[in-house]
Amino acid sequence: MSDVIRSPFAGSWYSADPAELKAFFAEAAGDRKSVPGTVALILPHAGYVYSGTAAALTAATVRGLHFDRVILLAPSHRAYLENRFCVPSAPAFETPLGKVPVDTDAVATLLRSPLFTEDDRIQRGEHAAQLELPFLQEMLSGSFSVLPVIVGNCSAETLRAAAAELKPLVTPATLLVASSDFTHYGAGYGYLPFREKIRENLKNLDFGAFDRIEEKNPDRFRSYIETTGATICGAQPIELLLRLLPENAECSLDAYYTSGDVTGDFSNSVSYLGASFRIAAGNSPDSGSLTDSDKKLLLELARATLVRKFHPDHPLPDLKALSPAAHRKCGVFVTLNIGDSLRGCIGEILPVRPLVKGVAARALSAAFHDPRFFPLRESELGQITIEISALTPPHPIASWREIELGKHGILLQKGEAGAVFLPQVAPEQGWSLEETLTHLSLKAGLDADAWRKDASFEVFEAIVFHET
Repeated sequence: MSDVIRSPFAGSWYSADPAELKAFFAEAAGDRKSVPGTVALILPHAGYVYSGTAAALTAATVRGLHFDRVILLAPSHRAYLENRFCVPSAPAFETPLGKVPVDTDAVATLLRSPLFTEDDRIQRGEHAAQLELPFLQEMLSGSFSVLPVIVGNCSAETLRAAAAELKPLVTPATLLVASSDFTHYGAGYGYLPFREKIRENLKNLDFGAFDRIEEKNPDRFRSYIETTGATICGAQPIELLLRLLPENAECSLDAYYTSGDVTGDFSNSVSYLGASFRIAAGNSPDSGSLTDSDKKLLLELARATLVRKFHPDHPLPDLKALSPAAHRKCGVFVTLNIGDSLRGCIGEILPVRPLVKGVAARALSAAFHDPRFFPLRESELGQITIEISALTPPHPIASWREIELGKHGILLQKGEAGAVFLPQVAPEQGWSLEETLTHLSLKAGLDADAWRKDASFEVFEAIVFHET
């Protein structure tokens, strides 16, 4: 394993003085608040005097949020990588704000694929990755590990293959970051598509690319780059990020200007754009959108799905009357009870499919695949009651003290261990917050007080309805 990679850019691209760095971040980001549900960022990577304000304003959307891991996708400026990706062998990176450990387990996982190679010479010299670290150190709450992936000159097919390797690592506690400056204009960059109204034309060119990013359409984004020749140095990291985003992530523009705006010289200008992606609560049903009829039909669907397991000809309810809210993607849990005793409960936290499809699938999972119970018997069909919990997207919180019992479902993660409680669990059991987290730790297979140190938490809300 190589030594820690100490930033060669501190003192030149940005201040080597920690106090000066923190003062810069405070001034550049101002009072910009965090945005719960943020899952990904696009950050520029020039010297801080040029792009630092754009990067700080964008990074502030995760200010105070906690992530276990940051997957940092950056272009290769100094080494030619044809259809390959470079990861570090070093155990950590070091900036004036301290060390950031590398997620060595994730590195080992990626190295099983021939697409990925280790080379700390490339990692050490690549400013596009390293210049983002101080922003993350300053804005994120608590410690995190980093997985820096230097993206080479890759075909769309290669990026799709890389996305398939990376996707299992994109957990709810993972932040995605693509490092990229936008259009490099001027003779010095060999790109002069226009010579008049430079500032206006640059903005139109950059926002044409951003429109494709906002659509989350990697193929259209690639086509735009190829058609216009737009010199966006991190185009391929951005394309890879778009292939890794949750389907229901929404994009926001957080900052945009050019080096010409900073210096007054547009003869050679680089554009700086910052954007963030979040899973908005509006993508999931809320208490005002699921009608009583929706809830009744979804419960009928869950029960009929179980009956059909024993009687394949049993009819399903007519679902044509379901409102659009029941067809939105959201997480869902289905719980089976007999009297006051649990008989099965399985669900999916992330919004990966429409609620109506999740209900049918998770009813079967709760009945026949909960490892805590024997598969449901036909004789129990008349005894069970069914409860459905439709979830809002989970978002990280800075401290367990932010959890509101009865309102929040809780996802605890510590290392490779994790467990979840639905919002109704603690009130039903009469637990305090500390008791709830103790039981959650035990459910994760951890020590009773493991939640007190180095654990991360995400919370979500639920619309709960059940058979009477």
